[in-house]
Amino acid sequence: MSKVERIEDLGPSSRGVNLVAKVVSKTEPRVVGSQYDNANHRLSIATIADKTGAISLVLWDDDIDKVEVGSTVKVTNAYVKVFKGRMQLNLGRYGSVEVVDEEIGEVNTENNLSERTVPSGGYFNASRPRGLRRRTDRFGAQL
Repeated sequence: MSKVERIEDLGPSSRGVNLVAKVVSKTEPRVVGSQYDNANHRLSIATIADKTGAISLVLWDDDIDKVEVGSTVKVTNAYVKVFKGRMQLNLGRYGSVEVVDEEIGEVNTENNLSERTVPSGGYFNASRPRGLRRRTDRFGAQL
């Protein structure tokens, strides 16, 4: 595992996230339909925390059974996604979660990144306001 990150350092565009955290809560699994493969899958949301903060971790199918409240998990190659205005950590196709024997003492659940609303900046968080485009002639040269 490369650089281990702290939860407080995560942002809406974090990719390749590697961290170790304690599972402080987990919802009961529910069944949801997938828009990608038209199948039903189990879904659960776990809240994980380290000494710097907490964030929601989305768990699907077999990963749900791996994780228990109170256990320490190593999350590898995850990414942050904003869902309904809140940040959550996702494993995706290339990420993984595994339970490790590492002991984590005090955790900070007060700094829960998933409880903060993330401002909507559009799909592309461009540096110029939406609707402003560079003027070009019919050949693409900038005016």
